[in-house]
Amino acid sequence: QVQLVESGGGSVQAGGSLRLSCAASGRTLRSYSMGWFRQALGKEREFVAAISRLGDMKRYSDSVKGRFTISRDNAKNTVYLQMNSLKPEDTAVYYCAADAEGILGDSGRVYDYWGQGTQVTISS
Repeated sequence: QVQLVESGGGSVQAGGSLRLSCAASGRTLRSYSMGWFRQALGKEREFVAAISRLGDMKRYSDSVKGRFTISRDNAKNTVYLQMNSLKPEDTAVYYCAADAEGILGDSGRVYDYWGQGTQVTISS
């Protein structure tokens, strides 16, 4: 089992940047592919990005491709989401999730463990 804790959220103006971190404790993060999801107020949770166990494969949603970068440092048991050129529509609670099967899934159903989320607010 792994415990996930997100950090790095906050409030920035449109065009700005934030870097989210997801720190894991318990089992080593290398055992999991990792994903980032977000949920805006009143909307369903949506996939943002995913990264393979070794970080050699990544996938992104169309809405963030070219602006967000997912990465991981298995030695630090941490996954990151670098968010650039932020837009008001990126406002949401961002969650990291771990998948023991190692699938770069875009559905929350394939992920086994979730963090508590961190709020990101982008003002225009």
